[in-house]
Amino acid sequence: MADLAESDKAPPFDLIGDDGGRVKLSAYPGKAVVVYFYPKDDTSGCTLEAQEFTVAAKDFAAAGAVVIGISPDSEDSHCRFKEKYGLGVTLAADPERKAIAAYGVWKEKSMYGRKYMGVERSTFLIAPNRKIARVWRKVKVPGHAADVLTAVRVL
Repeated sequence: MADLAESDKAPPFDLIGDDGGRVKLSAYPGKAVVVYFYPKDDTSGCTLEAQEFTVAAKDFAAAGAVVIGISPDSEDSHCRFKEKYGLGVTLAADPERKAIAAYGVWKEKSMYGRKYMGVERSTFLIAPNRKIARVWRKVKVPGHAADVLTAVRVL
């Protein structure tokens, strides 16, 4: 499957959120949606990314955007992660990797010479018309949330 690109239609998703409710792309009509995919709760890079999005959460809301973090972790893991760090973004559990696959972020990775499959840290900015406005792949965390916020503001 080819990677999603700007102007492609964003794949819909329906996942369990950190509060036990449903997290659906269709639940945000007329809003921009920032979907960031991350490998694992409570790891250094993923924690920093969630914290940066949390710090900017009010700015994203003021710009008319919703931020959703998705990983293969469970709802319970998301609840613990969110509570431990006081996170202010919605986290969605995708243990079956349906959204992860639909967005093409399940990739072969390599660490210390060992190859394995995992989530490639990626962010998608979805415009209110449900087209992908911007894609960031192999995200480097420091400053990333600020870059995404800049892109949201010029939508």
